[in-house]
Amino acid sequence: MASVNKYDVLVLGAGSGGLGMGRRAARLEQKVALFEGSPRLGGTCVNVGCVPKKVMWNTAKHAEFIHDHSIYGFTVGPHSFDWGALKVKRDAYIKRLNGIFESNVVKDKVDTFMAEAKFVGGHSEPTIEAGGKLYTAPHIIIATGGRPSVPPVPGAEHGITSDGFFELETLPKKVAVVGAGYIAVELAGIFGALGSSVDLFIRKEKVLRSFDSALSETLMAELPRGGVTVHPHTQLQNVTKEADGTLTIKRVTDGKEVTGSGYDCLLWAVGRVPNVEIGLEHVGVELERGNVKVDEFQNTTAKGVYAIGDVCGKALLTPVAIAAGRRLAHRLFDNQP
Repeated sequence: MASVNKYDVLVLGAGSGGLGMGRRAARLEQKVALFEGSPRLGGTCVNVGCVPKKVMWNTAKHAEFIHDHSIYGFTVGPHSFDWGALKVKRDAYIKRLNGIFESNVVKDKVDTFMAEAKFVGGHSEPTIEAGGKLYTAPHIIIATGGRPSVPPVPGAEHGITSDGFFELETLPKKVAVVGAGYIAVELAGIFGALGSSVDLFIRKEKVLRSFDSALSETLMAELPRGGVTVHPHTQLQNVTKEADGTLTIKRVTDGKEVTGSGYDCLLWAVGRVPNVEIGLEHVGVELERGNVKVDEFQNTTAKGVYAIGDVCGKALLTPVAIAAGRRLAHRLFDNQP
């Protein structure tokens, strides 16, 4: 049987929560191993979430400023927008942040392994496998985050998610965005501000239904002014990729079948799902509505196994994950409540 590497703490996932927990535990003199299955540290927020999205939001804001310059007496000559040039600079910015995270974990003496980690059976104590090696610790933290979901619509694979938004090399001319949450609204608005023709398809009567009604109603009025046509009461039926690479979308809107063609991009923004395919059944960690079940102290249903961040399905926010990770470290290793 292969030997098992022993640590004080194992952290599965190097996003906001995992980094917050791992680094803080190491500062509290624990021997920590951190595992990340993707090529970059930082998780969703840094790589395909809040941070690059804010760059794009600022870009859209500058486009709006250009529209308003004449009101304030400025004469603006011919201008154009280069999505590709922006992408190069945005990606370089994110890469620099990745480098800062890499330096920080080294400084805090956290052993970092760029490999996907999963629980495995056949051991007397909770054990994970990563990169062909086994690891165990009295404290194991699940911080694997989540990912965008894609609906079971025929041809859905021809679309992208918010992750794919940051991989686009050029600005699409005609875009379909599906979803009524803040991710759908933000990305549709960015596309519209930068010059794309945008159709936003939503299932109900308005966007952001769970937010303040004034915000939702204001957005329904403002989105069309920003180049976004909203289609309420719409369900997509299927998506076809044509010979020229464009997409044809068949949908039902207000009970009527409609076909739209010529889309350069289809973006799904219909929700997120937790990354829980990590062998939880081997250690007795239970799920609740698809998310890892935890109590108010981040304990799962397995002794010595904890979960923080988006994988828990509550308050999917970067500051919450960071705070939960740090608080857990102090609770376990610093005698704090």
